[in-house]
Amino acid sequence: MAMEASLNDLTHHPLGVFALLVGISAAVPPLVRRIGLPDLVGLLLAGVLIGPHALQWVETDSETVRLLSDLGAVYLLFTMGLEIDLEEFNRVKRRSLIYGLLILVIGVATGVSIGWMAGFASVSCLLLGALMATHTPLGYPIVRSYGAQKDESVVVSVGSTIFTDIVALLLLAVGLGLGKGDLSGFGITWLLLKIALFAVVVVVGIRWLGKRLVMRGINDENRMVLAVLVALFLASLGAELAGVEKIVGAFLAGLAVNSVLPEGRVKEQVIFVGGVLFIPIFFIDLGLLLDVGSLGRSLSKFQFTALMLLGAIGGKGLASWISGALFGYRRPQILMMWSLTMPKVAATLATAFIGFQAGLLNQMVLNAVLAVMVVTATLGPILTERSVTRLTESQQGMVPVSFGEEQEQIDGISEVVQRPLRIVVPVANPGNEQGLLSIASRLVGGSAGGEGLLLPLAMVNPSLEEVRGGLNRAVASARSRLSQAEQIGHALQVPTRTLLRLDEDIAGGMSRTALEQAADLLLIGAGRPDQLRAWLLGDVVDGVCRTAHCPVVVVDLGRQRDAGLNRILVPIKDLSASAREQFELALRVLNSAPQDQRTRITLLHVHDPRFSRQDRQWMEDQLIRWRPAAIPAERFHMVIVRGPGIDGSIHRLSREHDLVILRTQRRRVAGLPIPGSDRTSKLISQLPCAAMVISDPLV
Repeated sequence: MAMEASLNDLTHHPLGVFALLVGISAAVPPLVRRIGLPDLVGLLLAGVLIGPHALQWVETDSETVRLLSDLGAVYLLFTMGLEIDLEEFNRVKRRSLIYGLLILVIGVATGVSIGWMAGFASVSCLLLGALMATHTPLGYPIVRSYGAQKDESVVVSVGSTIFTDIVALLLLAVGLGLGKGDLSGFGITWLLLKIALFAVVVVVGIRWLGKRLVMRGINDENRMVLAVLVALFLASLGAELAGVEKIVGAFLAGLAVNSVLPEGRVKEQVIFVGGVLFIPIFFIDLGLLLDVGSLGRSLSKFQFTALMLLGAIGGKGLASWISGALFGYRRPQILMMWSLTMPKVAATLATAFIGFQAGLLNQMVLNAVLAVMVVTATLGPILTERSVTRLTESQQGMVPVSFGEEQEQIDGISEVVQRPLRIVVPVANPGNEQGLLSIASRLVGGSAGGEGLLLPLAMVNPSLEEVRGGLNRAVASARSRLSQAEQIGHALQVPTRTLLRLDEDIAGGMSRTALEQAADLLLIGAGRPDQLRAWLLGDVVDGVCRTAHCPVVVVDLGRQRDAGLNRILVPIKDLSASAREQFELALRVLNSAPQDQRTRITLLHVHDPRFSRQDRQWMEDQLIRWRPAAIPAERFHMVIVRGPGIDGSIHRLSREHDLVILRTQRRRVAGLPIPGSDRTSKLISQLPCAAMVISDPLV
């Protein structure tokens, strides 16, 4: 009895409640994934189980639960804004706005009509309209795995999310304001003015401050993470003070931070904190609110849920068909738009939760929204798989061309051929100069003839060398390295021209030299294996990647000798031109190998676990087309495995290979350079073989 009393006290103690919710957040998702259910469904079921309508371990009115749930709702909308690709939206913003407007009009009209037929008040009908207008593109990871993320229908669909979610959240703010009783024309006008003023202050203020923090190069990750969190909670608190719902402020803060925050560890840490802690607790709290008895009664009166489901699926289908007809899209593209905008998860649940807490939506609506979420979150990705397969079928026979390839007519047939390259190779360490130039010599030639040009570069920083003890000695040392590089180039039988540059900015000097010499590639050594992470994330390599006009390749040969690079592993994420660049580097290593070496290439693709056997076969057929006719089939292998676990698959196969060729993607947001994540560098530091990492130029 005492034991039972103590357990009861523990589950009602704030620390005990917090520990229980965190434990569920950690244990439930891996379990439900094993049976093929989404994480959030498992969290909802766990909330029902421990809630007041089942085991009664946690009460919904607990201060701890309310605080953590509010943090989860705020973090959920903040993460949505933080992960939206603003560059892609700007590329087709006109069509995204048109499509988003159609979704909004049809969704709001559908929701208001359903609410009116169900006898809800006007404010509740408005909130139902906001619910029906929102969507979450859950199928986007599937599209990316097929390399179809650049298709205009995909970009338009994802871009429409920004418009619809912003307007839907504003409708929520207006609805909550009206729900407080101020229905006068002056009250509505004043509320809209406060929302507009608040949005301007949040977005402009965060962008202004964030750009200055980034441009000043603050490298303290802890300070940057704290700055982002301060921006999030100040925006949420400011929304409450302005009479706007806090999740509106969080979403606007996410968009503003997204426009200035570089990709990398800071953004990863910010998303990680919410993804593993606060957001799961938000879904658990939704389960606490779910009354199993009322759910059964709601299902017995299935008309309302059926109307909500029909409106969610049919409304997005109608908007997709109209937009596809206006834009001249093909049927697979229209199906793609429909499948991406069908799922209702993040903003929909947050809006329903806030409306329920405010007393404007009842238990029947909450139950119906949860049912709609489960159906659309399951059906949407299934349709995405089918649409992306049909979308890419029309592109069969087309092989993407990378930076070192071009289409040529050979005997009347269009084929991809390799052209000779001009490669700039900075030489700073005599110990790895031989190996670095040797691997560069294997990349420089072309398959259709031509020799290319090897450009060893020695950099000298005058100010730094004066401090170290003498500029003349540093220049003499650089000339000695270049002389050795020239001898190595002649021994490798590769045209070589050495370059000496005095520059105060080492990274910028490398990039400017590559531009002046019209280089196709900039190849940098990674130094000692234990320093690879520092190279990939350090000032020199990041500086080169921010400013280089051409792709940058970071090479770590480790203890491997160049003559031993016979087994090459190329992990392929998708069928894009970026993935083709990895494969092209492998082809150059293979083609330049001596005749007595049986060099072979292995393509590794880890596919989405939801892929069917037909999807897997389709991917295999597409990768087979990448093999040039001159390469025998026995020297070209493919390994296609079921995800997740890309890092583990790469590490396991690397034990049987001599070289792994990876890539790290970088881009610009609001004109600011963004460094790559350190995930690739962590992976390479654990590989037992040599590695090459290619990074795209920032454009």
